[in-house]
Amino acid sequence: MDGTPETRLRRGWTTGACATAAVKAALFHLWGDGFPKTVSITLPKGETPQFPLAHTAGGDTWAEAGVEKDAGDDPDVTHGALIIARVENGSQGVRFHAGQGVGMVTKAGLPIAVGEAAINPVPRQMMENIVSECARRFGRTPAVEITISVPGGAELAKKTWNPRLGIEGGISILGTTGVVRPFSCAAWIASIHRGIDVARADGLSHVAGCTGATSERVVQEMMHLPDHAMLDMGDFAGGLLKYLAKHPIDRITIGGGIGKMTKLAQGARDLHSKRSQVDFGILSNWAVASGLPNVEDANTALEAVGRAGDALAEIVAERARAHVAQLLGDAAVQPSTVVIDRAGRVLATAGL
Repeated sequence: MDGTPETRLRRGWTTGACATAAVKAALFHLWGDGFPKTVSITLPKGETPQFPLAHTAGGDTWAEAGVEKDAGDDPDVTHGALIIARVENGSQGVRFHAGQGVGMVTKAGLPIAVGEAAINPVPRQMMENIVSECARRFGRTPAVEITISVPGGAELAKKTWNPRLGIEGGISILGTTGVVRPFSCAAWIASIHRGIDVARADGLSHVAGCTGATSERVVQEMMHLPDHAMLDMGDFAGGLLKYLAKHPIDRITIGGGIGKMTKLAQGARDLHSKRSQVDFGILSNWAVASGLPNVEDANTALEAVGRAGDALAEIVAERARAHVAQLLGDAAVQPSTVVIDRAGRVLATAGL
């Protein structure tokens, strides 16, 4: 992890890792050794974290264990959630079920089939490996019914992408490495990719990526787009457009405030304030070349537009559209842009 010992952020564990640890603890009880105080699992990259148990229960034919998710220093909405695994002897292989607070897949395009519990492939594989490991240890047949539950998961899911992706009733059990890395750009970009996959599978011809809630609301209302057409782009314009270039949809509208759209117009792919800045010299050159006032000493792009008028925002919208087209390359995608101010007023559009 980056940073000095004083500033290094603490990593955490995914819901998939927590569920796998809970399955192992429950199998220990069901198949003979009782519940351990802590349980260790091996993650896909070889790490072996220890998980304390926060919940245990059992009967003659079943057992369940729960692990409280620790997301480290990441602002994960599932931090502190109790991930419970209930195991029962089965008759054929390992089968997964969605308990309370775990979603069901209702739309195509996700890595799990419609009608299945929203437990992603890597967590499923991790749990299947644990079943095989425990079956060998206790001399059992590796045939188990696994139900994963997350009390309160339905409410947590409202703060995630799940409703837009067609995952209903709760959260997803996720993770490809088992590790939550604080403020992970990769995790956000992966969710953007899943949004594109779902939109394509549903046959949508127009999607939008916006930098924030206000621009998203404005663009959705302008274009009359359904919720699952709205890709939660945030600052990751490059991550969205790179994937869309390989997995095209007929139309893409990129919307945002004048500041971030100016950065996009000037060639930025990551629009976060720590990773890109407005070049006011370039912005002023655009203005002067079009007969508008010099705005090189402006403090913000919004101030620059306030001086030069909406004509400057129109220049930004067109140049941002041109950069989007460049990032899309030869993909058969028609780009457009919408630029707004802080109040949500549309300053300019291009390509509509």
